[in-house]
Amino acid sequence: MTTDSSGADSPGIVSGSSVADETKLDLHDAPTPAPAPSDDHPVVVTHGLVRSFGSQRAVDDIDLTVPRGSVFGFLGPNGSGKTTTIRLLLGLIAADAGSIQLFGQPMPRAAASVLPRVGALVEGPAFYPYLTGDANLTRLQAIDKTNDPRTARTRRQEALERVGLSAAATKRFRHYSLGMKQRLGIAAALMRHRDLLILDEPTNGLDPQGTREIRQLVRQLHDEGTTIIVSSHLLSEIEQVCTHVGIMSRGRLIAQEPLTTLRAMRTPRLRVETTHDTVSTAREVLTGLGLAIESSADDASPDVLLVTPGDRPIPQIAQALVDGGVGLAGLSMERPALEEIFVELTGAGFDVAG
Repeated sequence: MTTDSSGADSPGIVSGSSVADETKLDLHDAPTPAPAPSDDHPVVVTHGLVRSFGSQRAVDDIDLTVPRGSVFGFLGPNGSGKTTTIRLLLGLIAADAGSIQLFGQPMPRAAASVLPRVGALVEGPAFYPYLTGDANLTRLQAIDKTNDPRTARTRRQEALERVGLSAAATKRFRHYSLGMKQRLGIAAALMRHRDLLILDEPTNGLDPQGTREIRQLVRQLHDEGTTIIVSSHLLSEIEQVCTHVGIMSRGRLIAQEPLTTLRAMRTPRLRVETTHDTVSTAREVLTGLGLAIESSADDASPDVLLVTPGDRPIPQIAQALVDGGVGLAGLSMERPALEEIFVELTGAGFDVAG
């Protein structure tokens, strides 16, 4: 793949780093579109994928499957191998071993026909600093041989509007904030319909409002039928939008499941909220029922108990608490959050705050 001096790859891939020489793919030849996958054919499939840097295996024997129509949350701490895996998928670097298919086509051999259907933001966007946002997008369209000039302006405007940059379209890129640069990178990937959209840390540098807008955009694109891979170390964000999850740790893919399946594999807990003066009584009643109190909530909520209910009916537990004189303020079932699942799978902490 060739890159221009701005570091922007074409078409549809905006990367903050240069492309490895070993790929040597020319996407400027008119591509023959890859055939559309069947409804049950995964969009992304890898087998035994390996990539090392010196003695370190950044990607270690990865078998990844991204179902068509999913929002796939690709999770892991910084340095876990997420971005390297994405660069392998896109043909930006070569694998040491293993195979990759996008839309059922081998990569990087089929890159010329496959990548026009893929939009990607990888490692932060790279654009000409002295050009405006709109001018940078215009240049990307100009070097894309699959671009239709008759609709180019309309598609630029629509992409800028979708990411909230219409008012900043004539502002020079060097004056953009980090969040605005992220938005422009996403806009570059959205200037045409994409069957697959890959976003690497898309909320990096965004304020809470910008993060919510990107979350809404991901939902909207998913509703339109786009398969989306969102790579992030922010579990709370991923949990709100993803249908499937893959968890990376030290270069290995340690879990990949539908989010509902991953949660269902963990035992649900009963959240018992009591009045302050009856929390001790609640402990006695629950213990008397033979229920294990896994833990209390944190110090900010000392009147909340987390219990494993087992097979005992919840109404029976509630009735016992009331009959025992417990001031019951609330009773609800909880599934473990992604953060808890990650810690359980890896035995390690996770940077959930960013």
